[in-house]
Amino acid sequence: MEYIYAALLLHKLGKEVTEESMKSVIAAAGVEVDEAKLKSLLASLKGVNIDEELEKAASVAVAPAAPAAEASGQAQEAKKEEKKEEKKEEASVAGLSALFG
Repeated sequence: MEYIYAALLLHKLGKEVTEESMKSVIAAAGVEVDEAKLKSLLASLKGVNIDEELEKAASVAVAPAAPAAEASGQAQEAKKEEKKEEKKEEASVAGLSALFG
């Protein structure tokens, strides 16, 4: 994660995300630089518009929140209906047992 954070920090500061700048940030954080991870991340970021990706991520993170809250409300409604049905069934059973009782 520190590699991604370093890339985001450099981008936020308007600096170019290069191998040397990433090494500087990671080393400044007190982490030993893993060349393979660094090169892999830099290759993955090649040609990527970080601003667009962050915007997409922000919109995706917000979107599921509304349906989740709605689903929670629906689940509570379903539980209430189940309790009502159980009470009706219990009343019906009690009424039948009085006939035979």
